[in-house]
Amino acid sequence: MAFTDRSRPAREAILRAARTRFGTDGYDRATVRAIAADAGVDPSMVVRYFGSKRQLFALTADFDLRLPDLREAPRDHAGHVLAEHLLARWEGDDGLMILLRTAVTDDDVAERMRAIFTEQLTPMIAGLAGEGGDVSARAGVVATQALGVALCRYVLRLPPVVDLSPAELVAWIGPTLQRYLVGAI
Repeated sequence: MAFTDRSRPAREAILRAARTRFGTDGYDRATVRAIAADAGVDPSMVVRYFGSKRQLFALTADFDLRLPDLREAPRDHAGHVLAEHLLARWEGDDGLMILLRTAVTDDDVAERMRAIFTEQLTPMIAGLAGEGGDVSARAGVVATQALGVALCRYVLRLPPVVDLSPAELVAWIGPTLQRYLVGAI
């Protein structure tokens, strides 16, 4: 989004108000009108600058995947530990689903999603794979698996994937993540 410098104070006020409102009320209870009132602007300005409540939420989202330290897990079980963790995070956070849905159609939100996964996965994998372990490529393919499962299970609601119990899903994706984390390339 390209905006003039004159719009910057209003945009920043809206973003601050949105972070606060989403943090206190959650996504469902927060309204564009309330965010606009908190920012001291007309609700039409929120829509003009950010498109929709969903897009605004995704831009203000700063999600912590709370990734486990896989160095503490048995090396041959790291993929299963990560699969269990990611599935639990997806199951328990509607905000991540909103971010995923929005990232599919909004370039700014997609960039935010890339940053979340890059900034959080890369150091975890570096600690596990060590130097020279193609860390960025490993992080990228781990992200494809995590995001693909989340998209199919929670957004597209693909019946075979939705019908799997969490334990069954971990059994399917754990070995794949294991290979991505420490396997031969």
